[in-house]
Amino acid sequence: MPEHELEVLFVEDDPAVRLGSTQALQLAGLRVTGLGSAEQVLPRVVPGFSGVLVTDVRLPGMDGLALLSRALQIDPTLPVILVTGHGDITMAVQAMRLGAYDFLEKPFSPDQLTEVVQRALEKRALSLEVDQLRRKLAGYESIEARLIGRSSAMQRLRRLVLDVASSDADVLILGETGTGKELVARCLHDCGRRREGNFAAINCGGMPEALFESEMFGHEAGAFTGAARRRIGKIEHARGGTLFLDEIETMPMNLQVKMLRALQERQFERLGSNELRPMDSRVIAATKADLLQAAQAQKFRDDLYYRLSVVVLHLPPLRERREDIPLLFTHFAMQAALRHGREQPAVAPRHLQALMAHAWPGNVRELRNIADRFVLGLWDGEEGFRSLAQGPRTLDEQMAQFERYLIREALEACNGSAAAAAERLGVPRKTLYDKMRRLGPLDAAPSDDTMASAPPRRALRSA
Repeated sequence: MPEHELEVLFVEDDPAVRLGSTQALQLAGLRVTGLGSAEQVLPRVVPGFSGVLVTDVRLPGMDGLALLSRALQIDPTLPVILVTGHGDITMAVQAMRLGAYDFLEKPFSPDQLTEVVQRALEKRALSLEVDQLRRKLAGYESIEARLIGRSSAMQRLRRLVLDVASSDADVLILGETGTGKELVARCLHDCGRRREGNFAAINCGGMPEALFESEMFGHEAGAFTGAARRRIGKIEHARGGTLFLDEIETMPMNLQVKMLRALQERQFERLGSNELRPMDSRVIAATKADLLQAAQAQKFRDDLYYRLSVVVLHLPPLRERREDIPLLFTHFAMQAALRHGREQPAVAPRHLQALMAHAWPGNVRELRNIADRFVLGLWDGEEGFRSLAQGPRTLDEQMAQFERYLIREALEACNGSAAAAAERLGVPRKTLYDKMRRLGPLDAAPSDDTMASAPPRRALRSA
C-alpha cells in the first residue's frame, strides 16, 4: 500500500501549531487531518486503520499518553508519535515503554516532523501489506469452503473477494435472486480487517418507510411518538465493521438522498439530534436490478449508484456455471443430512444429469431447497428428477405432488389402512379414494441408486 494513500491524524490543541504542522505535512504530499482533542480522534482509530497517529502529550481532557494507551489497545501495530515539551525526557521514555513508535521534542522543524512521519508511514504500509497477505493465505481455504465451485466464474469471484476484502472501498454486488449476494458480503467482511466489527444487514424493502430512517440512523428518546428511549441505528451498530444494504433498489427516493449524504460526508445524525456522528463502516450494497436503468427511469439516484459502485462484483446465475451443480448438490445434501440426523441418500448419475439440465430460476437457493427435500424424503423420487429435466412444474403440479406425499405418509403410518389414513388426514374415506384415483401412483418403485430413504410400497387395506 503506497504511503501517499495513508492518512496522518495530527492531534494538537494549539490551533496555530496544528495549522503549521498539518501544512508542512501536506506540502510533503501527505494526507493529514488536524484534530484538537483525543476525544475527536478516538472514533477514527479502528483496527487496521490506514495511517499513523501524531499527538501532543499535553491535551485538554484525555492527554496524549492516555490516547496512546487507548489507541494501542484498539490496534497494537498502529505507529503513534508523541510530541513532548522541551526537556521532558522522562515522559518521552515512558511513552516509548508504553509502545510509542517515536517522539518529537518541541520546538521541532517541519523537516524533522516530515521525516519522522514518513518513516512511520513506511512501517505502517509494510505492516498492512503483510497483514493483507496473511489474511489472504488464511482466508483462501475458508472462502473455498463457502463460495463453492470449480468453474472459472467462481474461481474469479473468489480471487476478487480476497483482493477487495482488504480495502475499505464500498462494494456493489449484482446478481439474480438466490445467487448468494449476502454470502459474498459476509465473506468480504470476514476476510477483511473489519472482521472484528459488526456485520449489520438491513433489507431496504423489508420494512415500512416510516421505520426505515430510524432503523438506519437511530433516534433519540422523544424524537417521535413511541420513541421512549434512545436507539442505535444500523450505521452506528456497524462502527468498525460492515453495513450491508440488501435490495438497495427498493430504497425510497427521499431516503436515498439521506443515505447519499451520509456516504459522501461519512457522518450522520440520529433522528431528533443535531450532533454529527462519524460513519465508520464499510458499505456493501446488493441488488438484482439494473440500477443505471432504474436511474434513467428516475427510480434510483445515479449519484448514489456511482457512490456505491466503487467496486462491482457480478455473481453468475447457476445456469451459467452448471459444472458446479453436482458439487453444490452433494454439499447441500451432506449439510441437510447432518442437520436433520438422516442418512445421505445416494445420487445416481442420471439424477445429476437431470439437475444439470434444469434452468434453476431460483439459483443456488432453489438447489439447496431440493437437496433438503431429497434428504428428508419429500422429493418425489424418479419423477422429481424427471420433472427437473422437463422444466419447472406448475402450481397445480406442485400441489398434487405435495398431496401425494401426505397421503403416502399417512398410509405408511397406518400400515396401509385407507380408513385409518382418512381419519389421520381429517378427510372422508371417499375423498381420500377420489384423490388417490386422481393423483395416480403414490410413489415410484425405488431402485438401489435412487432415494435410499424413500418408504417402501405397502399393500393398501380398506379397513
